[in-house]
Amino acid sequence: MSDADAPWLVVGLGNPGPEYAANRHNVGFMVAELLAGRIGGKFKAHRSRAQVLEGRLGAPGAGSRRVVLAKPMSYMNLSGGPVTALRDFYKVPLEHLVVVHDELDIDYGVLRLKKGGGDNGHNGLKSLTKSLGPGYHRVRFGIGRPPGRMPVADFVLKDFSSAERKELDYFVDRAADAVECLLVDGLERAQGTYNS
Repeated sequence: MSDADAPWLVVGLGNPGPEYAANRHNVGFMVAELLAGRIGGKFKAHRSRAQVLEGRLGAPGAGSRRVVLAKPMSYMNLSGGPVTALRDFYKVPLEHLVVVHDELDIDYGVLRLKKGGGDNGHNGLKSLTKSLGPGYHRVRFGIGRPPGRMPVADFVLKDFSSAERKELDYFVDRAADAVECLLVDGLERAQGTYNS
């Protein structure tokens, strides 16, 4: 299978369990779930310790891409293991890996797409980069910085505020659009459209 025919692996980062579902740290899961709705399927348990859904994203026909959506069921700081297992299982080249995650250093709701780079203190990215190297695509979803002296760990494990929730569906939808654009049109086009 050539790289061009290889599936894309789109990973939403988060923590498993209902107590984390609406946390800022789980925005990657939210985007993955919205994309699953667009594919029209449900996540199923996979032996890699992740929930997966296989399908196609993009316009029907030549514009669509084979994709494996995944939500690692390990905790955030252990994401590298399940993602590496999925990459090996589905034979996904590193440049076909897209990771959707929360980003403290970007204002709430702002998106930044890039390939490669450091982990910026993000435990999920730290684990992925340790397992895979840094050369994967990232869709970085801004959550802003904690107010006052609130510790970062407390901030990312809190639910979005009621003010933030008013716009959250719109921003998650836009992030899902950015993922589709990245798969179909490439990084440069997606950056031009969604890096605000």
